[in-house]
Amino acid sequence: MLSYKIMYYLKGFKILAKGYWTSDKKWQGIGILSVVIVLNLLSVFLTVLINDWYKEFWDVLQAYQFDQFWYLVGKFSLIALIYISIGVYAVYLQQMLQIKWREWMTDRYLVQWLKNKAYYRLKLAGNDMDNPDQRISEDINQFVALTLSLSIGLLRQLISLVAFVVILWNLSGIITVPVGSYEFTIYGYMVWISLIYSIAGTYLTHKVGRLLINLNFEQQKYEADFRFSMMRVRENAESIAFYRGEKPEFVGFGQRFCAVIKNFRAIMTRTKLLNAFTVGYGQLAIIIPIFMAAPRWFAMEVQVGWIMQLLNAFGKVQEAMSYLVDSYASIAQWCSVIRRLEGFDRHIKEAVDLKSEVTFTQADNVRLDGVDIYLPNGDGLVKDCSLDMQDKHSLLIMGHSGVGKSTVLRTLAGLWPYAKGSITLPQESDFLFLPQKPYLPLGSLRRTICYPLVDDKSLDDKLKEILITCQLGKLANKLDKADEWSRILSLGEQQRLAFARILLYKPRYVFLDEATSALDEELEQYLYTMLEKYLPQTKIISVGHRPSLIGKHQYKLVLSDNGKWSLEKL
Repeated sequence: MLSYKIMYYLKGFKILAKGYWTSDKKWQGIGILSVVIVLNLLSVFLTVLINDWYKEFWDVLQAYQFDQFWYLVGKFSLIALIYISIGVYAVYLQQMLQIKWREWMTDRYLVQWLKNKAYYRLKLAGNDMDNPDQRISEDINQFVALTLSLSIGLLRQLISLVAFVVILWNLSGIITVPVGSYEFTIYGYMVWISLIYSIAGTYLTHKVGRLLINLNFEQQKYEADFRFSMMRVRENAESIAFYRGEKPEFVGFGQRFCAVIKNFRAIMTRTKLLNAFTVGYGQLAIIIPIFMAAPRWFAMEVQVGWIMQLLNAFGKVQEAMSYLVDSYASIAQWCSVIRRLEGFDRHIKEAVDLKSEVTFTQADNVRLDGVDIYLPNGDGLVKDCSLDMQDKHSLLIMGHSGVGKSTVLRTLAGLWPYAKGSITLPQESDFLFLPQKPYLPLGSLRRTICYPLVDDKSLDDKLKEILITCQLGKLANKLDKADEWSRILSLGEQQRLAFARILLYKPRYVFLDEATSALDEELEQYLYTMLEKYLPQTKIISVGHRPSLIGKHQYKLVLSDNGKWSLEKL
C-alpha cells in the first residue's frame, strides 16, 4: 500500500512538472536552477570549511594561543560573509525560478480551463471539482514553491551528507565491542549510529504523521468552500435580502466553518504528536555524539577542538539523514497539493474529451439536419429535429418548462455535448447568443457593452447613441466609469444592455434565450421593433413563453414532452 501511494504521488509529480521542463521556457529555468545548485554546492563547501575552523579555534583557545585568536576570528568573518551572500542569492534566484515556473503553469492551466469550454463542461460531466479558482491561484503556487524548496533542500542535504560522512568517518575512528569471548571491531561507528538512528526516526515519523496528507487535502477543500459561500452571499446580496435569508446563510456559514475547525483540530492533534516526536528526536541527536565521544575525552586522547568538530560533523550528517523527518509536514502538504492538481488535470481532460456526435459545418445559413438532443442519462429531449432558416426571418421556440428549449440553443452554440446530427452555422462573427441573464464583466461601462470584444474609445459616440436607442440614456455619460455593473443595474437594464451589444455587433443571426424575461411587454415589443428597424437583415431565433412574442416572429417551433416537435407559420 505504501509503495502504491509513493508511486501515485511520484507519477502525479511527473505529470505536473514535465510540462514546464520540456517547454520552450525550459532553458531559462534550467539556467537559473543550475546557478542555484552551484550556489548550494558552494554553501556546503563553506560549511566544511567552518567545520574545520571549529577544530582550529577551540584548539587555539585550549592552548591559550592569543596570537592566533584574531586571525581565526577574521577567517570566520570572511567565510561567514561569503556564506551569507551565497545564501541570499540562492534564495533570491530560487524565488525567481518559482515565479517563472508558476507563471508558465498558471497560463497553461487557465488555457486548459477555458479551452473548448471545459469550465462549462465540467458541470455537465459531473466532474465540477471544488473551487477550480483556488487550484489555479493557490495550489499551483504551493506546488511550485514546495517542489523547489523540497528538491533543492534534498539535493543540498545529499551533498552535505557525502561531505560530512567522510569527515565523521575519519573522526569516529575505531571502536571495539566485546561480545562474550569475541571482540567486534567497528570502523566509523558514529556514521552507522547516525544511519540507524535516522532510519528509525524516518519510519516512526511516517507512522505518526501520514494522516496529515489527507487532513491537509481536506483542509484546503473546507477552507475554499467556506470562502466560496461568503462570495455567493456577496454576489446574490439583493436576492438574499429580499428573502430575509440572513439566518439560513448564517447557519450555512456555521456548518462550513465547523468543518474547517473540526478538520483543523485534527491537524493540530496530529501535528502535536509529530512535533513531540521530531523535537524529541532532534534533542536526542544532540546528546548521542557527546556520549560516544566522552570515553576518548576522559582518556585524554583528544582535545576540545576534536570534540567540537565531531559534534558539528555528526550534527550535519544527522541533519542530512533526517531530512525526511524534518520536512515531513511540508511533504504531507506537497502530496495533498499534487493530489488536487492531478485531479484538476484529470477532470479537465475528461471534460475536453466529452464530445458530441454533432457535425458542425460552416455556411451562410443556420440549418439542423436530423438532430437528436438528450440528457446526460440518455433520456431524449428533442428527436430528429430538422430546420432550415434560409427562407425564414424569425423563429420562436416555445414549449413547457423543461422540454429543452434552452438546450436547443446550447446545442447550436456547441455547448451541449449530448447530441448527434448535423448543424450548419455561419462564421462566428455573424451570430450572437444572448442568455437570459447577461454577463457583465468588471471594468468600465464601455468594456461591459463591448464584451467580448476589446473596448475602443473611438466608439464612444456610437455607444452613446446605442444606449439612448435602448432607453439607457442615463448611462450615456458613464462610459469611463468602472464599477460592478451587474450589481448596479437591474436585470431589466442588463437585458437592455445586452440588446445594445446586438446593435453594436450587427450580427446576421441573433439567438435570444428568454432575453426579455425581466422586461414588461411594452418594452419587450419596443426592443424587437428596434431590431427590425435598425437591423432589418438580422435573423432572430428566440426562446420564450410569452404569447406577446408570437407577433414578432414569422415561425414557431413547438417542443413537446415526448421529444416531438412541430413547426408552424404564424
